Amino acid sequence: MTQTALLTHRPASAADLSAIVEFPQNAQELFFSYPKADWPLSVGQLAAAMAERRDSTVVLLNDQVAGFANFYQWQYGDFCALGNLMVAPWARGQGVAGYLLTVMEQLARDHYKATRMQVSCFNANSAGLLLYPKHGYRLSGLVERRDPHGARVALLQFDKAL
Repeated sequence: MTQTALLTHRPASAADLSAIVEFPQNAQELFFSYPKADWPLSVGQLAAAMAERRDSTVVLLNDQVAGFANFYQWQYGDFCALGNLMVAPWARGQGVAGYLLTVMEQLARDHYKATRMQVSCFNANSAGLLLYPKHGYRLSGLVERRDPHGARVALLQFDKAL
């Protein structure tokens, strides 16, 4: 008999931070999810991001914190921009990111009357580049950024009508 994983969500709390900071496994993964953070991610850095952002949300997989995201930009009646999307290493490949995208889209509609969602993804982030189009996001822009070592990287911007 196959057991189906149970995905639920709730607002993130201070008690979740120590688990979430363990999600990025290296400096590159941290850069993908939180480019301004310094490796290794600390509870203080994540708490500061949550204080500046809106709707920090966790996904629970079988009652364990497995995913996290928030909005780093929000314009009532227009759009929300998704940020800090992270999934626990043990939960990857189990639908957490897709579920989290759906949850955040609903929060954007409910809390901000947003008509579209924006997401950005660095060119080396294969998981993200495969995730967003699968969920209806379309490429809308490309900008040059610098990684922590000063190397040029491409930040692909995606948009989805809600």
